Amino acid sequence: MARMNRTIVAATGAAALVLAGCSTGNGGDDKAGSGGSGSGECVIGMTQINQTAAFFTQMNEGAEEAAKKAGCELTIANANNDPAKQNSDIENFVTQQVTGLIVVAIDVNGVLPAVKAAKQAGVRVVAIDAELEKGAADTFVGVDNDAAGAEAGTWVVDNGLAKGKYGVVDARNSFIQNQREDSFRKVIDAAGATHAQSVNGDNVQEKAATAAQNLVTAEPDLDFVYTTGEPATVGAVAALDPAGTTKIIGWDLTAEVIAGIDSGLVTAVVQQDPRQEGVEAVDELKAVIGGAEPKGFIDVPITIVTKDNVDDFRSIFE
Repeated sequence: MARMNRTIVAATGAAALVLAGCSTGNGGDDKAGSGGSGSGECVIGMTQINQTAAFFTQMNEGAEEAAKKAGCELTIANANNDPAKQNSDIENFVTQQVTGLIVVAIDVNGVLPAVKAAKQAGVRVVAIDAELEKGAADTFVGVDNDAAGAEAGTWVVDNGLAKGKYGVVDARNSFIQNQREDSFRKVIDAAGATHAQSVNGDNVQEKAATAAQNLVTAEPDLDFVYTTGEPATVGAVAALDPAGTTKIIGWDLTAEVIAGIDSGLVTAVVQQDPRQEGVEAVDELKAVIGGAEPKGFIDVPITIVTKDNVDDFRSIFE
């Protein structure tokens, strides 16, 4: 996947910066962009959870490429896993008179006051990955996480893997990862699997690796570990022994996870298309700002990746 050059634009408080052309931000803790609120002007602020997970950086790349193609100004603010900062970033974008807002929410409830204030100010809103309450955003782009968790559980049952004992590395601060866990467990528990315990990785790779190690130390006879997001999956890959009997079934590919599939440690991974989510979000905002009726929901389907189809994804992570 081609990497785009990005212009990092720093902003403090509610200072407004005017960007020329299609400018983007990436990686810093404080970035904001602005533009006028004139009719049809596509000036987008995107609040991102973090800039370390490959899932989010791919999403950013898709949004950047779509913005360039559409002639929109785009700036990405990195919340760095801090819900308070995410709210502040949204408030800054509103002050800077963006016409569109992309929200990748850390806390779908905590972000609502800032999002609602943005909508009241006339900003059009698209949510990616984590769906906000009805009416908070014009459109949600992503997967149905509850349904996808159940789909992953059905795959486990259909492949005869729901007869054993399992644990979970989750992120309790993530609403969507809670959905993925609950729906997955409902399906496989009903099929006879035994849940040992769930441990919290806080959506941070290092914490998830420690949590996974603690899990398999406490429960050495697990047949598999279910991981609910990229940090948990990468952390579990780092913590577990490929030669051991405990396997991983989880979410989100990375180069490390693909290596885990190759070694036999990882059995299956639910793969989203974060780049396409970024593209769809910008395209939707461009259309809505131009007067189109919001689509409400844009589904970006998942793929369950195993050793049989992993080659289709290798080039993305090279």
